Amino acid sequence: MERVIFPDSTILADYLLAKTTDLIDRLLVYPERMKKNLESTGGLIFSGQLLLDLAEAGMLREDAYRLVQSHAMRSWKEDLVFRDEVAKDEKITALLSPEKLAKTFDYTRQLGNVDAIFTRVLGS
Repeated sequence: MERVIFPDSTILADYLLAKTTDLIDRLLVYPERMKKNLESTGGLIFSGQLLLDLAEAGMLREDAYRLVQSHAMRSWKEDLVFRDEVAKDEKITALLSPEKLAKTFDYTRQLGNVDAIFTRVLGS
């Protein structure tokens, strides 16, 4: 059995690596389109960061979770801008100033360690 499984497994691994390499070599990246796709969520992609920032500001994590989730679900169902809805909530604005709220929804904050991660992964 091993005489069949091991060679077949290595052939499969080689095939998958070759396909992945080819895919990455031919990959086209459109940064403007990527940003447009991210912005199409109305800020929903920052819901996790908002939860963390509210908890850091003193709100109980469970309360922050319920509050963020209610805004996120409402924004999703009613096609609202999550960031705008959050900015109207007095429970949130009592803990997060407009500057801190802007930092919550800042792409550069989320992407700040990307270069270090790639360096560590790729070993360059």
